[in-house]
Amino acid sequence: MSDLQSSALARVAPSATLAATAKARELKRQGRNIISLGAGEPDFDTPENIKAAAIAAIQRGETKYTDVDGLPELKAAIVAKFARENGLSYTTAQIHVAPGGKPVIYNAFVATLSPGDEVIVPAPYWVSYPDMVLLAGGDPVFVTGKEADGFKLRPEVLEAAITSRTKWLILNSPSNPTGAAYTRAELVALAEVLRRHPHVWILTDDMYEHLTYGGFEYTTIAQVAPDLYDRTLTVNGVSKAYAMTGWRIGYAGGPKPLIDLMRKVASQTTSNPASISQWAAVEALNGPQDFLPKRGAAFERRRDLVVSMLNQASGIRCPTPEGAFYVYPSIEGLIGRTAPDGTVIDNDETFATALLEAEGVSVVHGAAFGLSPYFRISYATSEDVLEDACARIQRFAASLR
Repeated sequence: MSDLQSSALARVAPSATLAATAKARELKRQGRNIISLGAGEPDFDTPENIKAAAIAAIQRGETKYTDVDGLPELKAAIVAKFARENGLSYTTAQIHVAPGGKPVIYNAFVATLSPGDEVIVPAPYWVSYPDMVLLAGGDPVFVTGKEADGFKLRPEVLEAAITSRTKWLILNSPSNPTGAAYTRAELVALAEVLRRHPHVWILTDDMYEHLTYGGFEYTTIAQVAPDLYDRTLTVNGVSKAYAMTGWRIGYAGGPKPLIDLMRKVASQTTSNPASISQWAAVEALNGPQDFLPKRGAAFERRRDLVVSMLNQASGIRCPTPEGAFYVYPSIEGLIGRTAPDGTVIDNDETFATALLEAEGVSVVHGAAFGLSPYFRISYATSEDVLEDACARIQRFAASLR
């Protein structure tokens, strides 16, 4: 079977976050007491009005194929959302809807990348970015946002990474895995660099837009730099804020020529997203939004609990993120220590494996996101579970010698 795999697929690795979640589920099935903090999935239920809209759509018989890249009603709701929340003006012809945010990004890359094209991927990065670039035939170029800079891309680092082959820059704010969010001033500074390189397109992944804390003012790059609008793809979705991960609806707004190319890709791959999910997303975007601040406040309490407890763990340092529902703690102080079973903690993957074996806590190691020695925790679960998990991490860290 060695010749079965394509050369394109041979370039990529399976998703590390999905692998960690699958391993935790398997251990649970074996009877282990496992706390899984690997999945980026809110524990809240989809709001009742959204579920009711989906049921009503079924009862109306809205169960047929739709337009390849989205219902007109959903595109109109997305246009209204971009205008209302981001000050961005799009027409429905500039909107692309797909079965999740991941297909939106993949469609953009498949539509535009040729062999030799480069995509700047700031690290730490969501695990799927570089592999989607590779699958589409491009080459990811990694640039590091250091912890001292809030894990964010500095303008001079971006400038140094751009070449004549650069096709895209990916921005993700708030970030998966760090929760870092770019301020308006930081986006303005990056825009200054991008103005000098008109061949570079910008893909901004705004999936965690509604999850920011401490009065942080959220902005997106086409909003603060309108002159970059014509080469920016603004990606979003209903998965995180509306607790609709399983509904699989992502969307984007961008220049019509790019959207037309993405539609062409979708027409020969996924075709339309599920019709029922689309009608649910119409209600999500058009319906009441008052639950968002309440859920945001719950996430902020969880963030503060996790940051406080991890910073009390021996050898662990946990920065406070501005958004999303992740923390990205450093285990620099644990490297070289030895676990009671004799395992030497020589990197973050060893740490994550040993933590799972010893204490039953599943996390994702930092190397999967392109920056070590760190690990990612998703705090999208109850405070009781998080307190238990962090106590176990404290106990494990204290056991290392």
